[in-house]
Formats: sequence, C-alpha cells, structure tokens
Amino acid sequence: MMNKIREFVFDFFSGDKRSVKAKTQILYSLILKGISIIIGFVFVPLLLNYLDTERYGIWLTLSSIIAWASFFDIGLGNGLRNRLTEAIADDNTELAKKYISTTYAVLGCIFGVLIIIFLTINPFLDWQKILNTQLVTTKELSIVALIVFIFFALKFFFNLIGIILMANQRPAVNNSFGPLGNILSLIVILILIKTTQGSLIYLATVLSVSPVIVLIIASVIFFTTDYKKYRPRLNYVDLSKAKDILNLGFKFFYFQIAYIIFFSTTNILIAQFANQEAVAQYNIAYKYLYIPVMIQGIVLTPFWSAVTDAYAKNDIDWIKRVLRKLNLLSIGLIIVITSMLIISPLVYHLWLGNKISIEFALTLMITIYLAQDIIIAPFSVFINGLGKLKLGIFVITLKLIIFIPIALLLGKYYGSLGVVMAMFFAQMPALIFEPMQVYKIINGKARGIWNK
Repeated sequence: MMNKIREFVFDFFSGDKRSVKAKTQILYSLILKGISIIIGFVFVPLLLNYLDTERYGIWLTLSSIIAWASFFDIGLGNGLRNRLTEAIADDNTELAKKYISTTYAVLGCIFGVLIIIFLTINPFLDWQKILNTQLVTTKELSIVALIVFIFFALKFFFNLIGIILMANQRPAVNNSFGPLGNILSLIVILILIKTTQGSLIYLATVLSVSPVIVLIIASVIFFTTDYKKYRPRLNYVDLSKAKDILNLGFKFFYFQIAYIIFFSTTNILIAQFANQEAVAQYNIAYKYLYIPVMIQGIVLTPFWSAVTDAYAKNDIDWIKRVLRKLNLLSIGLIIVITSMLIISPLVYHLWLGNKISIEFALTLMITIYLAQDIIIAPFSVFINGLGKLKLGIFVITLKLIIFIPIALLLGKYYGSLGVVMAMFFAQMPALIFEPMQVYKIINGKARGIWNK
C-alpha cells in the first residue's frame, strides 16, 4: 500500500516543469481552501446567532450591491495578469515593472475618486428602500454601506499583489490570504459574540477590515523580498503600458460587468421578489453546493497563466493533454455535487438545526446550475489564458439578455427558485459556444471571431 502511495506521489509530481509547478500549486491550494471552507461553514451558524436571519440577509444583499464597485477596475487586474505572465516568460523585468507600477497608479486614482464620490452621495441614499427592510434604521445601514464600500475599494487595490503572484504561477500563496483574513475575522467575531449584542456595524467592520490588513502585510512582505525587483515606483508609471493592458483588460472588464450583474443581481432580485430570509436560504444552499466548484477553481487557477505561457511558446500538445484531464475532473465533480444534493436535507439539519429551512427544490435547481458551471469552467479558463475573448463577449451579452427578463418573469411567480431557474437558462449559450471555441483554437481551425 505504501509503495502504491509513493508511486502515485512520484507520478503526480513528475512531468514537464510547467505541469509540476501547476500540480504543486494545486496541492497547496487545496489544503488552504479546505481551511477556508471549514471556516466559512463555521461562520454561517455563528453569524445567524450573532445577528438573525433577516440581518444576515441584509449583510449578504448589501455586500452584493457594493461589489458592483469592481466595475471600475475596468479589467486592469486581469489585463495585468496576462501581460505580466508574458513579460515574465520573456524574462523582461523592465517591462514587468512598468506594467505593475502603471496598474497600481491607475487603479489607485480610479478607486480614490470612487471613494470621494461615495462619501458625497451616501447620505442621500435610502438604504431601507434599497434593501427592502424596516428592521434596521437608514442611518445604521448608511454607516455599514460606507464601511463596506471603503474597505472593498482598498481590498481591490491591495489585491494586486495576488494578481502578481498568479501571473508568476503562484496561486497557492494568493489563496492563503483568504484563510488568513477569515481566521482573523473569526477570532474577532467570537469576541464580539461574547461582549456585544448583534450589530451590523461591528460585523461589517470586522469582515471588511480583516482581509485588507492581510493584503497590506502581504504586499509589504513580497515587495521587500521575492518581488523587490518588481516593486511599484512612480518613475516606472508608463501610460502607454496602461493602454497595452487595457486593450486586453477592457474585454475582461466587460466580463466583470456581466459577472456582477449576473450574480450580484441574484440577491437583489430575491430580496425584492421574496424577502431577506429567502436571500439567506439561497446563499446558504449555494455555499454548501459550491464546494465542488471551489475545488475545481483551485485546480484550474494555475492553468490560466500556464496556458498563457504555453500558447506564447506554441506548446499546443500540452494544452490538449491538460484539457482532457480537466474534463475528466469535471465528470467526477458532477458525481460529487449530485451526491451532495441527495444528502442535503441531512447536512442542513446537522449544520444549522432549526434556525432556517431550505426547500429541496431550491437545492436541486442550484445543483443543476452549478453542474453547468463545472462543465464550462475548464473551457472558460483556457479562453482567458489564450486571450481570445471576442466571442465570449457575445456569449456573455446573450447570457444577460436571457437572464434579466426570465428572472423578472419567473421570480415574480416562483421567488428565489424562479431566479435560479433563470440562471440555468442563461448559462446555456456558454455551455454550447465555449467548448466549440477552445477546440477550434487548439486544432488550428479557429477563424474570424472564434480566434479573436
């Protein structure tokens, strides 16, 4: 048995340098994400005890609304990731430094302006009406929104160190920041439970500030050690490089807009068609069923930049070989998520007791939608790595055109279940076109929009 284990480990960590690096990062990331998943599951009953179902739903909906601020990244982060990977592959330190310094400068200006604008308009927003609640005063909601927005902007800015790590094919290190922030939050929340009454302001402060502290510390550490040669400096800010990043980044920006509309709007629609308790039910079921998708995401993360590197070096055989293995993984994960659906009533009972009730139909619909996502994910990552995004823009546009009216129609009659059904229908174009595009590209048959 031990010989077989040793043989498996040896085989797993053998192969070309690019594959071995990806496998190592996957293994570390799985361990880190496992810690994060455990903490995330501990969070839910703790927060339900500290607040209540409706206040917890308010927190989830407000977080979704604030996430719309990521629109204003205008694709800089993902554009930097691909361009920086290419610069590192060419061993061009000077160019890499210009890309990093320019991205920090531009993103800092964008979010600095956004914070000023939000400070100006926030006092005039009726958050009770926006969140469809009378449980919490407008003043308290306004304070919570301000805290969440400012630290969301700061998190987005300091998260550039994570983009740099992923461009250098070190996603495991980036994946460690989340668990560290969660552990810090968990410690403080446990103290709050013992010393205070349920407060959205306290909760927002803890959950918003903790990840920013971790990212600031990480930025200081890496820019004084491993990435000292890439440390951002004003004299390396080059707006011509901003244009280079944005040519690709604007395409990613469009995807970000669509992503935020597609996912963040879900909480808003459920809150409007049902109530904040329904938002909590949807998010808890989604969190449980998202585990296989999260595991898949861990496995796929190193391959974005690895595909960029392989395509730049015309190593198409490696791309084909990896894609076959990742598709086999997708089949395995669909079996896993189906099993999770079957045992979901028992899991909810053991996890949450009688605090909240979740209908099996909602869990089933989320499972079907996430199974689609599992099938599509490898192709999406390869398309991002290849930088061939023009067809994807058409697909994501079609997705939104389908989603919004169907969600409005089905949500009116079926509440949260109807909104998730709309997500399923909207995902169908991606299920058809993304695999077609990848296979056309890697087989040298992509022409026109398929290769742009």
